[in-house]
Amino acid sequence: MSVKETIKSVEAYVGERFPVEKMNYASMVQKKEVPVHGLSWGYYIGGLALFLFIVQILTGLMLLFYYQPTVSDAHASVEYITEHVPGGALVRNIHSWASSMMIASVMIHLLTTFAMKAFARPREITWITGVALLGVTFMFGFTGYLLPWHQIAVNATKIGLQTIEELGQYLPGELATWPRAIKETIQGEASVGQATLSRFFALHVIILPLAIAATLGIHLISVQLHGMCQGVDEPPKRKEKFFPTFFLKDLKVWGVAFLVLFILGLCVPFESFFAYPLFSPFDPKGSTPEGIKPEWYFFWVYYPLELLPFWVIMLGQAALGAVLVATPWIFQNTNRPAMRLLAVAAGIYLLVMTLFGENIYHLFKG
Repeated sequence: MSVKETIKSVEAYVGERFPVEKMNYASMVQKKEVPVHGLSWGYYIGGLALFLFIVQILTGLMLLFYYQPTVSDAHASVEYITEHVPGGALVRNIHSWASSMMIASVMIHLLTTFAMKAFARPREITWITGVALLGVTFMFGFTGYLLPWHQIAVNATKIGLQTIEELGQYLPGELATWPRAIKETIQGEASVGQATLSRFFALHVIILPLAIAATLGIHLISVQLHGMCQGVDEPPKRKEKFFPTFFLKDLKVWGVAFLVLFILGLCVPFESFFAYPLFSPFDPKGSTPEGIKPEWYFFWVYYPLELLPFWVIMLGQAALGAVLVATPWIFQNTNRPAMRLLAVAAGIYLLVMTLFGENIYHLFKG
């Protein structure tokens, strides 16, 4: 293939994925329609995740007025926010609840778009950016967990970083030194300390928000240019206008979500579900608490990691990541009923490991 033909092929590929001729009010608003069928509820999950991200930004900015990212003051500043700042406990609770709800929404959104085969040509870029958004969302959860600087957060972070280093023993040659170098770069010093907290804080409030803003921008532009996917094999019997019909319904979902968040933040402290609340600041001389485990959204990999050899889980994670990125090409000829079956199976696994992972662990380990 000549250079000219190659350039034309690239132009055609990019032009099909980003049809800029549709970037106008008429195409993106006036003429845009949303299919109505049995899986139409899935169209609202992406918008819900966006709303929860906005809540995270707003509440996070409020918390920044008082939070101190130092090992000597971090825990005390969080206690001060919770106990002395007017509305501080409410804002912090909403931030925590919205974090978990956002991660759950992004996971469900990925499953529903997979079930509806929303990654099919020409929506490959939409899917890949969605997978990237899921990864960034998990990183938000991991980096934010350390910021209160209590005994559980610090020890859980140590275990998470140690997991990275353990990868080295399964890699050949010079590659074996890379995981340790990555861990030390993230950690910043010999053990989890001020450098680690500073880096996690910078990641959580600057780097990851910039990364998610850029990725989300590409994702939303792609969605707007291509519109909602059909979602079902048979042409839907009915469609509704995106604006104002679908848009107003989307706002209703946002309103209900905010009401739920507000009630939870007002009445149910997020940490009331954990055996180890905030009260104990990190003590370098203290021992690692028994029964320590990550946040719920890591249970799907945490409990298998406790039951199976480390290399098996890491190999499985690498394979899963590769399959997710390559989904538009791996499943391009798979019918939607089969896609729905795979999505339901994945959803059941996530739900079972989240709710009953500990029971399953004790069943096998005694």
